[in-house]
Amino acid sequence: MKKIKYFFNTHTLRFEKIEVPLKVRLLQTIGFVIASLAVGVLFVAILFKFIDSPKERLLRQQNTAYKESYAVLQERMKQLELQMVELEQRDNDVYRSIFEATPIPDSARVKEMLAKNEIRLIQSLSNTALIENMRNQLNNLSLRMSFQGQSFTEITAMVKNKEKLLRAIPAIQPVSNKNLKRVASGFGYRIDPLYKDSRLHAGLDFSAPTGTPIYATADGEVQIAGFNTDGYGNKVVINHGYGFQTLYAHMVRVIARVGQSIKRGEVIGYVGSTGKSTGPHLHYEVIKRGTKVDPVYYFYNDLTPAQFDRLLKEAAANKQSLD
Repeated sequence: MKKIKYFFNTHTLRFEKIEVPLKVRLLQTIGFVIASLAVGVLFVAILFKFIDSPKERLLRQQNTAYKESYAVLQERMKQLELQMVELEQRDNDVYRSIFEATPIPDSARVKEMLAKNEIRLIQSLSNTALIENMRNQLNNLSLRMSFQGQSFTEITAMVKNKEKLLRAIPAIQPVSNKNLKRVASGFGYRIDPLYKDSRLHAGLDFSAPTGTPIYATADGEVQIAGFNTDGYGNKVVINHGYGFQTLYAHMVRVIARVGQSIKRGEVIGYVGSTGKSTGPHLHYEVIKRGTKVDPVYYFYNDLTPAQFDRLLKEAAANKQSLD
């Protein structure tokens, strides 16, 4: 039953029925609906902000588990990275140094892993981004391990050919010099005998009578043999492989031939004074990867430590070369 409301009219001194206009009733109804909707939206917003749905709780748990797993994998990646760096350093500084091999450049190992703030990274990345980041790091590590595997394969081959390598290193004196008195001039800046100024003397001069045998100091193949107009006169150049070459100059006679395979200790010619020379002697050079180096540090096959020290002093004593 509809409730009827009355009010007291002071003018008529009677109770009269309250009549609400239709327009007012419509406005009241609309206001009520709007207020209900607003309260409902506010209630739902608060509910979703502070109370997770079962699906959201499951997703949140999965996300937490992913982040924890990622942190564990990231720590393992760091350990692998440290092990990889140690292997690379050992490869360059130990294994390849032993065999006189060129170190692998870091660029070849794709060393692009930069220091990152892992906590911020984990918090900022989505699951897809985390997986992609991990995939990239694994690919990076796999590529570096591949290069390292190739390097160890090369080193294994070097080990198998160790005897050949050692035979290719110039390791004896090129003339008989048992009393160690034949070194007339050493490596370094010396007074030129003709021009009387200081010039780089890129080898050792061994004074010896004309016709003294000259020996190859390592196994190799003859590249040059004969007279040249470069001041060396009759000379022989031997390629020993592994980046080594040796040069023998001012010979009176060359018996080695271009393309000939030479063994260490084999006679390749005889001491003379051809080319730019002031007297019978052998000018001997060691070239390592295109750079002329001091030959005195390669006479370790036929010298004791005491003899080497004496030869070193002899080579440094004379300040004028013979060529």
